[in-house]
Amino acid sequence: MAAQDNTITEVLVGAAVMAVAVGFFLYAAGSTDAGPSGGSYALSASFRSADGISVGSEVRLAGVRVGTVTGMALNPDTFRAETSFTLREDIVLPDDSAIAISSEGLLGGNFVEIIPGGSPFPYAPGDQIMDTQGSVSLITLLMRFVAGDGEE
Repeated sequence: MAAQDNTITEVLVGAAVMAVAVGFFLYAAGSTDAGPSGGSYALSASFRSADGISVGSEVRLAGVRVGTVTGMALNPDTFRAETSFTLREDIVLPDDSAIAISSEGLLGGNFVEIIPGGSPFPYAPGDQIMDTQGSVSLITLLMRFVAGDGEE
């Protein structure tokens, strides 16, 4: 009878673990929604260096997630990283806005940051943001500092 009690306990614990796993999956799927309205529109940008970001990276405006990187490819003619991303449809971005690859800190990951402009004209779906700033290599900055390149 003790062996049957262990089997029932194992089945109950297994079912509880599966229920928790399904709960985490549903929570994760719900938290990656594009926003309150659920709609989004696509924009693109071309970076000299896109180190640290990939498909799925966050797009932020004023520190708030407003979109997601949806595609990256190398342009063989310009040798630049062509990046596409979506923004929530409730975000109306002025057409003189800039976009940069930023870091959360020394140990944090990279994300795409939007620096809004002041134009009264918005980007239309499918437009390309021309004012871009690629990622800055921390190693390169440290090497310049150690080597003494720069101001004296």
